[in-house]
Amino acid sequence: MHDSPHDPYVRVRGAREHNLAGVDVDIPRDALVAFTGVSGSGKSSLAFGTIYAEAQRRYFESVAPYARRLIHQVGTPAVGEITGLPPAVSLEQRRSSPNARSSVGTVTTLSNSLRMLYSRAGRYPDGADRLDSDAFSPNTAAGACPSCQGLGRVHETSEELLVPDAGLSIRQGAIAAWPGAWQGKNLRDVLDALGYDVDRPWSALDAEDRRWILFTDEQPVVTVHPVRDADRIQRPYQGTYMSARRYVMRTFSDSKSASLRAKAERFLTSAPCPVCGGGRLRPEALAVTFGGRTIADLASLPLTELSRLLSGAAADGSETARVLTGDLVARIATVTELGLGYLSLDRATPTLSSGELQRLRLATQLRSGLFGVVYVLDEPSAGLHPADTEALLVVLDRLKAAGNSVFVVEHHLDVVRHADWLVDVGPRAGVHGGRVLHSGPPSGLADVDASATRRFLFDRTPAPARTVRTPAGWLRTGPVTRHNLDGVDAAFPVGVLTAVTGVSGSGKSTLVGALTAEVSGVGRLVTVDQRPIGRTPRSNLATYTGLFDVVRRLFAETEEATARGYKAGRFSFNVPGGRCETCQGEGFVSVELLFLPSTYAPCPDCHGARYNPETLQVRLRGLTIAEVLGLTVESAAVFLRDVPAAARSLRTLLDVGLGYLGLGQPATELSGGEAQRIKLASELQRPHRSPTLYVLDEPTTGLHPADVEVLMRQLHGLVDAGHTVVVVEHDMDVVATADWVVDLGPGGGDEGGRVVAAGPPAEVARTAGGRTAPYLARALGSGA
Repeated sequence: MHDSPHDPYVRVRGAREHNLAGVDVDIPRDALVAFTGVSGSGKSSLAFGTIYAEAQRRYFESVAPYARRLIHQVGTPAVGEITGLPPAVSLEQRRSSPNARSSVGTVTTLSNSLRMLYSRAGRYPDGADRLDSDAFSPNTAAGACPSCQGLGRVHETSEELLVPDAGLSIRQGAIAAWPGAWQGKNLRDVLDALGYDVDRPWSALDAEDRRWILFTDEQPVVTVHPVRDADRIQRPYQGTYMSARRYVMRTFSDSKSASLRAKAERFLTSAPCPVCGGGRLRPEALAVTFGGRTIADLASLPLTELSRLLSGAAADGSETARVLTGDLVARIATVTELGLGYLSLDRATPTLSSGELQRLRLATQLRSGLFGVVYVLDEPSAGLHPADTEALLVVLDRLKAAGNSVFVVEHHLDVVRHADWLVDVGPRAGVHGGRVLHSGPPSGLADVDASATRRFLFDRTPAPARTVRTPAGWLRTGPVTRHNLDGVDAAFPVGVLTAVTGVSGSGKSTLVGALTAEVSGVGRLVTVDQRPIGRTPRSNLATYTGLFDVVRRLFAETEEATARGYKAGRFSFNVPGGRCETCQGEGFVSVELLFLPSTYAPCPDCHGARYNPETLQVRLRGLTIAEVLGLTVESAAVFLRDVPAAARSLRTLLDVGLGYLGLGQPATELSGGEAQRIKLASELQRPHRSPTLYVLDEPTTGLHPADVEVLMRQLHGLVDAGHTVVVVEHDMDVVATADWVVDLGPGGGDEGGRVVAAGPPAEVARTAGGRTAPYLARALGSGA
């Protein structure tokens, strides 16, 4: 039976991925299955690291070896065997990279269909040649407007922006757009060598000289004789001049540093491209119409209006037009069904919330028509308002009804209750988890006392009534006009916890972004987001929190290190000296395989320890530096309990529920929620006494309800200590414990962007007009 292709179960035997303790579990196919457990319990290791990874591995065995190099592979899982496993599709919730060319149309592939419609059924000017669909894409050389390269906007600068204080000389920093430090000094010295007076006030310079200095495209090279410092010899060198405008434009377009790009943007103005008028395309493409409109016109319409217009225009068109518009309208219907009809095809994905992105990807999968596959979804409800979650459940049911299996790693209790089958992993995180506590219908979890999920799933007693705190003052923002906010004013109370609520795309993050250090009444501001704490494996929990500095100093103070003359730098894996040079301190090496993707293997010399043998001979309380990095936060708290600087850092990590993480766990392996809590812990360990405004964007995203309790104790503790906390939040149980609620809406996009209610939770729960009220009332126990 187990080897039959008709086995109704996916049967996993001996799963040992990450912290899984040789798990055996049977999971039904053609069902909605929820994987639950506290953060770090091993549920993702089972669903993604084992089941999805094995399905992908089997698929790749059928792919030509050369083609495998082009596809990202997640690796071979540590598992005995898996039977009854269909092909799998992974759908993770992740924010897109900040690419201005990525849009709603490209994510959903609706833009491809619209371009085909214009190419095949558009109305061309008399005598014009028919264009390929690529000619209607602003992301191709054939279609992009040559003036703005398909971006639709042009950036320019002016003397007033580049030189805000004309009374200063160049040496005094008149050209504010130039870089600081040596690079700025170099440009000033080059100008001096070219014969320009860098000590006269800018306003006293000749107008033609000012224009050349700021705007020339020339890049002359000249010998620079730098002023000699008393303590060192500086030799002449060949310096190249770059105008202020050229520097700003190059930095803005090419720099990989977000802070440098942001600085450059301050010296630029943005305006619609004068050639394409913001349409992003060449004139010949913008001359083609359908239903009397250009493709740029249609791409800017809300999807609901676009669908209506296409349906009307197709009625009078050719058979080709009817077929193509019929397909487009059907695909748009899937997106609007998920509540995203307010979006337009040209809306850039970096301006979307993660919830909007998740639903766009789900809509695309829903139209793919696949059946007989396993969809493995990573917390599909993360970042969704309860109203949006209801739409999500409809889509998950449709995927299942189409003949698929839907496996979701999930914390949202409404999704868990809706599931046909529940796999609960635990009981706790890290080494204290990795066991399947229950695999069966959700109701069966009620008998599993060891489960951390059981209490939250079945105990629906409303939270006890609490007295809301009294504000000590108010922070007023606005009028805010950005994205879908149009002149919105808002007030945030000081000395309390405020929750900002609303459906996905209602403008919550945009409004909270207006809380800057410039707002009257804001003293110290700390913003805690879910961006990674580092983009390479060299960045880890210990390095980010500063704990690694303490550990390296302790090793440097040991007798063995002192006798050998080792300083703290010897124990860093990022610099030569103590690290293993074979792998340069990474612990692994890349193995190039002919016609196969590169793979990674433990370093043959240090075997993953990252350090050379001499460094590993130094021990602190019996452990090497590599073994200390291998400790979990929980174990390290015991190991270093008598070291105040380390104990304080580890205690705050434990307080935010991260005891299961390893000190040396690479930043690239951390979830957004884990990264956010590490940032919060780093902030909490600093002994600040001045009142601080803490702004957190969806801090409970990706957290089990038990972990949410731990986090909220910390946030309420901050308020009790005299600070102010503002959170963007969808979890109504969390919102119910706030002192003040600002609810945006009523819908998303153009249907939102307004404050529909503001006040204590009980008051907002009684306010009509917003979509949050009924769900908040339920959490407070005052609604159905």
